[in-house]
Amino acid sequence: MKKIVVALALASVCIPSLSQAQVKIDMSKVTCSEVLAMPQVDQTDFGAFVSGWFAQKAGRTYIDMGLFRKNTASVMSWCKFNPSDSVMAAIERAVGQKK
Repeated sequence: MKKIVVALALASVCIPSLSQAQVKIDMSKVTCSEVLAMPQVDQTDFGAFVSGWFAQKAGRTYIDMGLFRKNTASVMSWCKFNPSDSVMAAIERAVGQKK
């Protein structure tokens, strides 16, 4: 019985450290070439995340799919001709926002 209790105690100590394996990404350093190299489904997910972030910064509390599509197309078009620039710079140009 003691072995089971010790094993459970040891396991409960180790398990929280496993959940700490998260990755942090500095979004200001993501380049256009990195986004263009992503599979289409990842590009879509990335675009939705960044769109939501910019919508929050602008104070919008609604989803405008037309605006999302327009801005995504504008950013991707700009990125094709400026692959070394940051995606944040492309998005700021697309939505007309400055930091």
